Amino acid sequence: MLKTAFDVRMVLVRARNPLNIGAAARAMANFGFRDLALVAPFEAAWQEARSAVGAEEVMAAAARFSTLAEALADRTLVAGTTTGQRRKLPGGLLALPDLPARIPPGARLALLFGSEKSGLSNEELSFCHFALRVPTVAACPSMNLGQAVAVCCYELSRADGPPVCDRQAGGAVAAPATMAEIEQFRGELEEALRAAGYFSRGHRAGDTEKLRRLLLRLHVSGHDLDALRGMIAQMKWKLEQSDTGQRR
Repeated sequence: MLKTAFDVRMVLVRARNPLNIGAAARAMANFGFRDLALVAPFEAAWQEARSAVGAEEVMAAAARFSTLAEALADRTLVAGTTTGQRRKLPGGLLALPDLPARIPPGARLALLFGSEKSGLSNEELSFCHFALRVPTVAACPSMNLGQAVAVCCYELSRADGPPVCDRQAGGAVAAPATMAEIEQFRGELEEALRAAGYFSRGHRAGDTEKLRRLLLRLHVSGHDLDALRGMIAQMKWKLEQSDTGQRR
């Protein structure tokens, strides 16, 4: 069995065509990848794809999630595929051949692929540390879902893997926060900002995306979030005490 150098989860978001799901699973099997997740797939497509020829192992182990946050909960690095046209892109647009160099040692990567009809939404891209583009000609930038997965699997399978970390030079490296930890803190931060009156015009969906993108750009560790969570808790307590005093 081909051994891959990276811990990668291929995440298909709102997939509509069972042939594409089957092709993606087959491509993963070809290059030694096994971790497939589907987020809110069309029910008929999901059921039909589970009999994909040549990818029985991958499809049997495939996980189905209702939300993207659930599918990414244990991941520490997320890249979303896009053509890059007319989109709000997190962390810049990275060409696929440059991806292996951006994967730090020990990272648990998720590669996101949007639906065949519309690709990834801006909200879905807000979960990504950066956007990823398969180099194609400008006249035909969009790829078939199954083919895009195959090209990404090939590129990752031929890479040597992340560089070895020199712990003596820089000391122990803190483990990066998982997406679940980031999302939990993001919710706590929103609550504190709301209590402080930061959202003067009311909280909007775009505010959540902005906070998520900000946290991802910081590349915080789990230890960092613990410290930040303590700060937020203290500020919330102070605001509550002040509010109680004003009501007396």
